[in-house]
Amino acid sequence: MGDKELLKIARDHFGSIENGSHHRRDVTYREDASQISKRGAAQAMATLRNLAVGIYELQKAAAKTKVEFSSWCRRMTFSSALVLIRGK
Repeated sequence: MGDKELLKIARDHFGSIENGSHHRRDVTYREDASQISKRGAAQAMATLRNLAVGIYELQKAAAKTKVEFSSWCRRMTFSSALVLIRGK
């Protein structure tokens, strides 16, 4: 594997993160504007946001939702998310 090929792989990987999950989290949750300053709290919130994105993707793959991510997030309650996490 050459240098150019390795560089392309790295750029594609980080490009998909920036344009995929990070963009989705920033647009829906305004993550970049968050004023959470403690590292542990910021990591916990990022984990919860990632969990919400994951639940949405699972629901979308199972054809249980057809709404866009931001609309889905506004409708999701804690109790309905807990049911989805538990798989019941």
